[in-house]
Amino acid sequence: MSGLHVGIIMDGNGRWAKSRGKPRWRGHLAGVDSVRDIVRSAPNLDVTTLTLYAFSSDNWKRPPTEVGRLFWLLREYCRRERAELLQNGVKVTAIGRRDRIPRSALGTLEELEDATRHGTTLHLRLAIDYSSRWMIAQAAAELARAVARGTLAPEEIYPDLMDPLIHRGVPHLDLLIRTAGEQRLSDFMLWEAAYAELYYTNTLWPEFRARNLVAALSEFGRRKRSFGGLLKIEPSVKVS
Repeated sequence: MSGLHVGIIMDGNGRWAKSRGKPRWRGHLAGVDSVRDIVRSAPNLDVTTLTLYAFSSDNWKRPPTEVGRLFWLLREYCRRERAELLQNGVKVTAIGRRDRIPRSALGTLEELEDATRHGTTLHLRLAIDYSSRWMIAQAAAELARAVARGTLAPEEIYPDLMDPLIHRGVPHLDLLIRTAGEQRLSDFMLWEAAYAELYYTNTLWPEFRARNLVAALSEFGRRKRSFGGLLKIEPSVKVS
């Protein structure tokens, strides 16, 4: 599967709801429409891997009622979107911890993962109970176990060894989008974002649609990516 890998920090659901005098969970509900629209449009925009920040490990600090609503929405999304995701060739996988996800939501999520495992049009990755620092620590622990077994020497540990343990076969991140005006990564794909282009928009997530993704990708197309090297500059032509 070729094409672009786009990650999105879906921010602004609560502010969207508050501006309309609605409870916060109504903003999360409205945000599902944006997820649907972006998933539908992504393949036509040469996006073949899409990673969505659905629930961070820090989100456990929110009120239990809101957390419960979020996992209810996850379960309903997996159920209601399953037929369309299958029809459109979308492969769904979750990244992050699984041991703290409520059993009913986890079961429905894993059923969707299994049902869509052969999808080739779009790889939709849902970051749930996700912390990039935790993922990096897990990769480091895996290397530490190899050192303890005697199959790896400490001086042999380089970023190239960490890289596949974090990416797990997924293409490198090309573009990271954050909605709602905030300009920070919030523990999302810290390793993967090393050479990614960052795009911030004031648009709240429930209002983010395919046209906004097109705008982000258009800006991405204008960026010059050197990956730490020098950009190739065409020699000037002298006119005699």
